[in-house]
Amino acid sequence: MHDAELLARIRQLVEEEHALEQSGADAALTDGDKERLRSLEVGLDQCWDLLRQRRARREAGQDPDTAQVRSEDVVEDYRQ
Repeated sequence: MHDAELLARIRQLVEEEHALEQSGADAALTDGDKERLRSLEVGLDQCWDLLRQRRARREAGQDPDTAQVRSEDVVEDYRQ
């Protein structure tokens, strides 16, 4: 996935996340909504991580296409 595709995917996930959060502000979220929100958060973290990997590889003169999506355990364990 190229940078432009990643950014488009990030935008899509953010829009869905905001829509779910808005519906949660209007009424209580269902368990399914909560699961989907968690899934969106993980997906966003994975996309941002992949984009950072690609940019770092490019800056280091390496092939950005060798960057790989990291597991949920890895991206959710990063310190902010």
